[in-house]
Amino acid sequence: MSRFDMIIVGAGIVGLAHALHAARAGQRVLVLDRDAQANGASIRNFGFVTVTGQGVRDTWRRARRARDIWAEVAPLAGIGIQHRGLLMCARRPEAVAVIEDFAASPMGEGCRVLRGAELAAHGPPLRADGVIAALHSPHELRVESRDAIPRLATWIEGGLGVAFGRQVAVRGVAEGIVETTAGCFHAPRIVVCPGPDLATLFPDSFARRGVTLCKLHMLRLADPGWRLPAAVMSDLGLDRYRGYADCAALPALRARLQAEQAEEIANGVHLIVVQSDDGSLVVGDSHHYGPTPDPFQPEHVDALILREAQAVLDLPAPRVIERWTGLYPSASEDAFFERVAPGVRLVCVTSGTGASTAFGLAEDVLADLEANP
Repeated sequence: MSRFDMIIVGAGIVGLAHALHAARAGQRVLVLDRDAQANGASIRNFGFVTVTGQGVRDTWRRARRARDIWAEVAPLAGIGIQHRGLLMCARRPEAVAVIEDFAASPMGEGCRVLRGAELAAHGPPLRADGVIAALHSPHELRVESRDAIPRLATWIEGGLGVAFGRQVAVRGVAEGIVETTAGCFHAPRIVVCPGPDLATLFPDSFARRGVTLCKLHMLRLADPGWRLPAAVMSDLGLDRYRGYADCAALPALRARLQAEQAEEIANGVHLIVVQSDDGSLVVGDSHHYGPTPDPFQPEHVDALILREAQAVLDLPAPRVIERWTGLYPSASEDAFFERVAPGVRLVCVTSGTGASTAFGLAEDVLADLEANP
């Protein structure tokens, strides 16, 4: 069959999110992808569904919605949730002031600042000589991306009847038609989710929006012998995450970070640490930008990431058991979708927040397609 109600180009988390919602709405859906299996940014990440610290308005709203959908579909798809919540650890008084500002804001609803005995209850793994306070958020959850994305696709296919065309390259998209290496497919609604491929489909849209690519470093460490109570971040994350931008104390923190950790800032390093079922830690990351980032992973950048992790966690001798790089589109906006032809939407997450926001973003896209085909 070459005719469907909706065709989705791209089987990463953004494409799968659209397939989920469309199938649940009763549509016949086809998902096309050039790879035989998930291999891009959707599996090369933390699996950390981040809510607290996401950018105001749409991104924060979409993250909260995506978290709820992840919690609903994970057990249906056989996806385990490793842990929940976030500890945004403050190493400096200026960082404490930022998390206090945030906790008192509307976006800090449900969060609280831990000090003293409440903070000490988390050490180990938190270092008593490195962390002076922490913002605790209950909103997050964590899945193992490299397992979760294939399981999600399998469940969408088997449980919801979505058709998949793997190892099919899409050559062109126009109103009602998708031209591929496997022939032409037809649908009145088409959603294009090309991930980091900025050249094949609708390159003018990416150029107009100033989209480039971002390479990041990630590492897996051997089981340290303790369990994280939640995902962990640190002062550098307060500088990078857009949800903290309106905190009055942020300029003072940024000035101190520039004075004390200029190399980390130059390499886009901030800390996220999550834990897998086997006890190993996924640690990252860094950010380097360009139209075609190189594929190499310099050791000195990994060393910066590990140094920040050791400043926050009890990791006297971390043992790296795996390393990889990720690649995702990046722009000044967190995500966008646009009408590139009647019934056709180009959709792209440009902030590395696909796992955190895709389910919410897809709802917005499909609502727009329904209202303004």
